[in-house]
Amino acid sequence: MNPILPRRIFEQNRLKLVNNLKENSVAIFQSNHEMPRNGDQYFPYRQHSDMLYLTGINQEKTVFVLCPNHPIPKNREILFIIKPNDHLETWYGKKLTKTQATEISGITTVLWLSELNDVLADQIFSSDHIYVNQYENPKYHSEVESRDEKFIGEIKARYPAHRYERLAPIMTRLRLIKEHDEINIIRHACHITSKAFHSVLKKVKPAMREFEIEAEISYEFRKNGAQGHAYYPIVASGENACFLHYTSNHSVCNDGDLLLLDFGAEFANYAADCSRTIPVNGIFTPRQKQLYNATLHVFNKTKTLMVKGTTIALLNKQVSKIWEEEHIKLGLYSMNDINNQDVDKPLLSNYFMHGISHFMGLDVHDVGNRLQTLEPGMVITLEPGIYIRNEGIGIRIENDILITDDKPIDLMQEIPIEAEEIEELMRSK
Repeated sequence: MNPILPRRIFEQNRLKLVNNLKENSVAIFQSNHEMPRNGDQYFPYRQHSDMLYLTGINQEKTVFVLCPNHPIPKNREILFIIKPNDHLETWYGKKLTKTQATEISGITTVLWLSELNDVLADQIFSSDHIYVNQYENPKYHSEVESRDEKFIGEIKARYPAHRYERLAPIMTRLRLIKEHDEINIIRHACHITSKAFHSVLKKVKPAMREFEIEAEISYEFRKNGAQGHAYYPIVASGENACFLHYTSNHSVCNDGDLLLLDFGAEFANYAADCSRTIPVNGIFTPRQKQLYNATLHVFNKTKTLMVKGTTIALLNKQVSKIWEEEHIKLGLYSMNDINNQDVDKPLLSNYFMHGISHFMGLDVHDVGNRLQTLEPGMVITLEPGIYIRNEGIGIRIENDILITDDKPIDLMQEIPIEAEEIEELMRSK
């Protein structure tokens, strides 16, 4: 269940989708699989973000069918859910009733999943176009077949004469622009993330293990009402911070090392995404502070560029120039080195090898691509970093930024970011 977002949001989202469908269409959305862990165990369930966006239903084995031009009004929106029974309740707890599903989603026609095939046949034969959903990200491919992919194969075999359409481009456009209520939810996820960071600043000390710090973050997230982490947290001390997706979180935090934290709360299914880098012993060395302040300079300068009309691709180009200037000041290479570098292997990429930003929302790496023009209501990250393996230093600073008609709004302003403020808070523990 989603007790945070009012159902009018889901109703508005469905209306926006209807306005983007062709006449005489049916659109079909599947919930996520329950993912096996081992033995008879499943990983904690996370609903498909499109299903959450349109219905708010966070329960497995759910299907939503939208058929806006169906001649019978009650058949224009139908939600199919699993039928509760005593066995399910005894072993796994209560499942949604039809009334509860309507209260959450605003969908008045709720049927049991066992009725899907017969009802869907009627809707399809009343339609010319069938919209099917599939995750479209050129950088990601799962070896596990999704319920959507399985369904697409089945329905095309059953109804080969219909015209098939893609839902992903439409859902991407809709989800990119956040409504006021969604932005407030993300703000709250950022607020919970801030509480966890303040707690970490009071607890971190030399000889702690990275997983102890992860546990402190997890505790603060759950204590403050978050569902948990929006993604696997990175708690990386010393050289571990140079491995961009390090999530083992098992090493000792040594005196004199930096600790890179990449973490964010998930609240009402919306993500926060924050990175901070702090000294394990509470005091930056001169070199560490020099590198940290260079990163913060890139952060502050880039934030002014995050305005409507630009793209993440353009921001990446602009940040490359800013970082090159800083790298020269830091003694990592010279302008002469740049003039003679291999254009396919720029020197910059030895120390900053990831993008400056990505979209976020229901997914921490949300729908949208780097060529998408930024518009008011979009939320993106800002995350410059510097990684010097031979010095055992990795630094990243990351906040979540709301694009507006005017200047960008930093949704994480309450999270300490200045080196001196971090040192002061760590001294006061």
